[in-house]
Amino acid sequence: MAEKSDGNSEEAFKRAVKFLSYRARSEAEVRAKLTQLGFPQQITNSVLTKLRSLNLLDDRTFAINWAMGRVEGRGYGPLRVKRELRAKGVAQSLVEQIIREGFGKREGRERARQLLERKFRGQDLKDLKVLRRAVGFLQRRGYRDSVIAEVLKVPAENDS
Repeated sequence: MAEKSDGNSEEAFKRAVKFLSYRARSEAEVRAKLTQLGFPQQITNSVLTKLRSLNLLDDRTFAINWAMGRVEGRGYGPLRVKRELRAKGVAQSLVEQIIREGFGKREGRERARQLLERKFRGQDLKDLKVLRRAVGFLQRRGYRDSVIAEVLKVPAENDS
C-alpha cells in the first residue's frame, strides 16, 4: 500500500537516502521504493539523477559488490548470482558482463569443488543418496550441470 506523499522533491530525496543507508541498492529498487511511497514519476526521475550525480547510486558498483558478496560469502554460482541481480532490476547486459568478469571460463569450478569438500567431508560421493544430495546442493547454489558433472566426475545429462 502506497503511503501518501505531498510530491516534495526534497522529501523524496531524504527518503531515498534513508533507503540507501541500510544497504546498497540498484536503481530499480530505489525507483520502486519511491513509487511505493507515492512520489510522482517526474520527482522520482529527478531524485535518481541527483543520486547518480552524487555517486550514491551506481548499478555497476552495486552489481559487482552484490556478486562478490554472494560468491565469496555464500559460495553461490553464476546462475544464482545472475538470477538475484536480475531480481534486483540490474540490466541484463550488465549482469552478463559481471558474470563473465567474476567467473570467467572456469564458471566457479574451483569454488564448487571447495564447497563440496567442506559440506560433504568424509562422505562417500559414490553412494547414490550422497551423490544426489551433492548435486542438489550445487544446483541450489547456482552452478551449471556441466560444472557439477565435472566436479563430481559424472556425465552431464543436460546443461541449464
